[in-house]
Amino acid sequence: MVEFEFGADDAMRVRFAFSPLWEAVHSLRVLADPSGRALHLPWLRAVRPRLAGLGIGELRALAPANGYIPDFLTPPPDGPLPDVAAELALVRATPPETVAAELAVLDRPLAVPDPAAFRDTVAAALERYWHAALAPHWTRMRDLLEGDVLRRARALTTLGAEGVFADLHPAVTWRDGVLRVERPWSRRAALRGRGLLLVPSVFVWPRVSVMVPPYQPMLSYPPTGVATLWESSAPPAPGALAALVGRTRATLLTALALPATTTDLARRLSVTPAAVSQHLAVLRANGLVTAHRLGRRVLYTRTPAGDALTARVSAGRPRRPGGTGGGRPGPRSGRTR
Repeated sequence: MVEFEFGADDAMRVRFAFSPLWEAVHSLRVLADPSGRALHLPWLRAVRPRLAGLGIGELRALAPANGYIPDFLTPPPDGPLPDVAAELALVRATPPETVAAELAVLDRPLAVPDPAAFRDTVAAALERYWHAALAPHWTRMRDLLEGDVLRRARALTTLGAEGVFADLHPAVTWRDGVLRVERPWSRRAALRGRGLLLVPSVFVWPRVSVMVPPYQPMLSYPPTGVATLWESSAPPAPGALAALVGRTRATLLTALALPATTTDLARRLSVTPAAVSQHLAVLRANGLVTAHRLGRRVLYTRTPAGDALTARVSAGRPRRPGGTGGGRPGPRSGRTR
């Protein structure tokens, strides 16, 4: 069990970020064990042909299906707008002695004659891998991650820390100012004013991952809606909702259980972006959806009124039977097992 002790100011210093390199490194676990991460099989089928001859053998050896991943591969994100080039620069700036120390505590320890040269070789492989396997899907992934950040930032503002952690993950519990994360190793860390960095991650699913001092304390978790990420169409709208607001607007409201851009909604509904914009304008005028500008992009999401309306007309539908879908620390952080 890993426990983070929150001081008086730490709840106000919870912040959110996400990381292209974090996604890239954790996606390597899917390559190592597809059966244990079946949710991502559509992604795996799409990218596997691009990996032939890419030269990532040494990189893959550092990210086994389970166990410790060297921390220098995933520097904590330091801002809300991730930049893969900047993150790769941090990897290449890792001191050679840190590289050697982290390689020494792998489940299969690795000694290299020149840690600096090995670091640069792995960084180059990571860059090639990012462009081949993640970059083509990054827009869709980024929309999901940014949407989760928006949702949880709103919960933090209105409900405090308990509102953020209540449904974060079954392995995470919050009580009396202590955040507990189920891990197969133990550590109790007082945040002491450093706050906690929350990092939604597509490929950390179905688990969570932590980083403890002396690094920035961090918890990575699967974002809400990750199970729908690789779906190619919007979920069907309830008939009662369609009768009330029209089929296309009902489908939009249903799809906006997770924030999305106009382009993504148009793709999922197989209509033009202009048509989506017209329907979104009507829904916004009636207080059912809202827009959040992030740089040059605009994410749309349902308002509480939109949530309530969708839930109300969906409540009477019969439920289909079925269930739910569902280490050791490194030398300085003890991240993943």
